[in-house]
Amino acid sequence: MVSEQEIRAKLERAGQSHLLRFWAELEPAERASLLTDLALLDSDELREHCQRAAAACAQEQGPLERLDSRMQPVQPEFLGSVRRSDPQTLQRWEEEGFRQIAQNKVAVLLLAGGQGTRLGVTYPKGMYRVGLPSGKTLYELQAERVRRVEQLAGHRHDTHCTVPWYIMTSEFTLKPTVEFFKENNFFQLDPANVIMFEQRMLPAVDFNGQAILERKDKVAMAPDGNGGLYRALMDNGILEDMEHRGVEYVHVYCVDNILVKMADPVFIGFCVLKGADCGAKVVEKAYPTEPVGVVCQVDGIYQVVEYSEVDLETVQRRDESGNLVFNAGNICNHFFTRSFLQTITQESEPLLKSHVAIKKVPFVDEDGNLVKPLKPNGVKMEKFVFDVFQFSKNFVAFEVLREEEFSPLKNSDAANKDNPTTARQALLAQHYCWAVRAGARFVDENGVRIPEQPSTLGTENPPVLCEISPLVSYFGEGLEVYLKDEEICSPFILDENKAKLLEKA
Repeated sequence: MVSEQEIRAKLERAGQSHLLRFWAELEPAERASLLTDLALLDSDELREHCQRAAAACAQEQGPLERLDSRMQPVQPEFLGSVRRSDPQTLQRWEEEGFRQIAQNKVAVLLLAGGQGTRLGVTYPKGMYRVGLPSGKTLYELQAERVRRVEQLAGHRHDTHCTVPWYIMTSEFTLKPTVEFFKENNFFQLDPANVIMFEQRMLPAVDFNGQAILERKDKVAMAPDGNGGLYRALMDNGILEDMEHRGVEYVHVYCVDNILVKMADPVFIGFCVLKGADCGAKVVEKAYPTEPVGVVCQVDGIYQVVEYSEVDLETVQRRDESGNLVFNAGNICNHFFTRSFLQTITQESEPLLKSHVAIKKVPFVDEDGNLVKPLKPNGVKMEKFVFDVFQFSKNFVAFEVLREEEFSPLKNSDAANKDNPTTARQALLAQHYCWAVRAGARFVDENGVRIPEQPSTLGTENPPVLCEISPLVSYFGEGLEVYLKDEEICSPFILDENKAKLLEKA
């Protein structure tokens, strides 16, 4: 263990000696814990981090730089679209994606470093249940989609294939996530193909550039944002593991999207055939002032521009066809080649901008009393996963339908959107539409036919509760064999066992 003297010297070089001000009051176990935590912090990096946080906070108080005059939308030749592409083109992209998956060249990478605090829970978001008839969690839905896409690719190409699942956690989420997967037997996935790793933690800093103590024996720490992915890939040897497995393409996504298509073969195929090193799925903005970032060019370089960085006039600008000019809403769903990620980790990561999040951070005062501030008192610095777009040599965007692929779970039901109810409604509406297209006939408890509403968009409960396991259908395919002309009562769960019974019948 590193000695007290070494840590004191390190903190003095970093200008953070106050972190040991309660040393004399600590028990031996508390001292050991604090020394262990502090030993992980490099003195130069700690000094620079605290200085950057204070400077960024001061800059944040000033007027935001407006980017309006420097922005251009994604150019048509670099923008794919589900809605505007003909069936033959979509099929060609899908076939290419399945070909790459069948050759074991595709991996998925989950960004799961955040807790479910805004949901009102203390455990990782992936363990959350939104109230589906099956009771499945987000992790279980995603695991089953991985299994199904492996089956589909293997069946098409008469082979056995694997889509490795990399899961980036944080200090807060690693242990409960590992335990949850073990308790659930990794949802029937091979544990060797589920690779969990941890992103770095950074100290929270006050407005004067001093790291904050949340207890006498603990520094207040926070994950370094989803852009911490690139340091984490390097720290944990993840790219070397991918290379060993033969992975060439990586699909990166956030844990909270209940509709996410794991290793989406259409998206993968589009990016591969375009020769892209970096790609982003986008959705049309729901309305002009929707507070989401948009994928666009700034001075000819692709990036995500936040709603707060542009004027209302730019947000509402429309083209000759009446469509919003800046309409490519970012949904944190990305494609990267492994070689691109290697370049980022080896050369570009230090150039990524750190973003400021001003937060209320609990702290101990000079007398050692815990204080829960009523207003923001600290700065947390984080990087964003999409900040690497600027380094792409061949960037593409791929527009998908919101009702088919994007329904984030960010808030509790106390909020009016992006909550468990809206997530559940989106998935059940999607499954209902799949069943209707497959020829299912829904009846009530008296056997009376329930009128169809095939255009439901997930903004309310569908007329019947119908849940389809990802193990039966990845994206609505193959359901006719089970559901055509079947009379179905609500609630209806089509899982593997039910599918076998219907297939025999």
